[in-house]
Amino acid sequence: MGEKNGVVKEYHYNGKLKFEGEYLNGQRNGKGKEYYDDGQLKFEGEYLDGKRWNDKGKEYNKKGKLKFEGEYLNGQRNGKGKEYYDDGQLEFDGEYLNGEKNGVVKEYHYNGKLKFEGLYLNGKRNGKAKKYYYNGKLEFEGEYLNGKRNGKVKEYFYNGQLIFEGEYLDWKRWNGKGKEYNSKGKLEFEGEYLNGQRYGKEYSELINLSSSK
Repeated sequence: MGEKNGVVKEYHYNGKLKFEGEYLNGQRNGKGKEYYDDGQLKFEGEYLDGKRWNDKGKEYNKKGKLKFEGEYLNGQRNGKGKEYYDDGQLEFDGEYLNGEKNGVVKEYHYNGKLKFEGLYLNGKRNGKAKKYYYNGKLEFEGEYLNGKRNGKVKEYFYNGQLIFEGEYLDWKRWNGKGKEYNSKGKLEFEGEYLNGQRYGKEYSELINLSSSK
C-alpha cells in the first residue's frame, strides 16, 4: 500500500471524525485538526513529521472550552503558552520547555485573581516567587527550590497580617532564626528552628522572664 499524502480524514471506531488535515510521506504535515470520540474538537494547529510543531496551536476539553494555546516543538509544548480552567477562565500564563513549565510564569485562581508569580524550572517552582490567597492578599513571598520552599521567606494570614518570617529547607522551618505572629500582628515566638521544630522561647515566656528580673 502507498503512503498517505494530501488532505485526509480519519475516524474513531464509532464513526466520529478523529482527524482531518494534511499528510506527507505517510505522516501528518501542515495544518490539521483532531477530535474526541464524541466529535468535539480536541486540537487545531500545525504538524511536521507527525508531531505538533513550531507554530501556535490550540487544545480543547470535551466541553468545547479552550484548554491550551501556545507553541509546540517536536510534539511538545515549547515557548509561550496559556492554560485554562474547564470554564475557559485563564489558569496559567508563561513559558514551556520540552513540555515542562520553565521561566517566568503567572498562575490564576478560578475567580481570575493572581495566584502565583515567579519562576519555574523543569516543571517545578524555582527561585523567587509570590503566592496569593483567593481574595488577592499576599500569602507567601520568598524562594523555591525543586518545588519546595527554601531560603528566606515571609508568610501571611488571609487578612494580610504577617505569620512568619525566617528560613525554610525542603518546606520546613529550618536551621536559623525566625519569628511567628498571631492574626492580630502580635509577636508569639522569636528564636531558632531545627528540622522544622522550634528551638527557642515563646514570646510570652520572654516577657515573664524579663519582668521577673
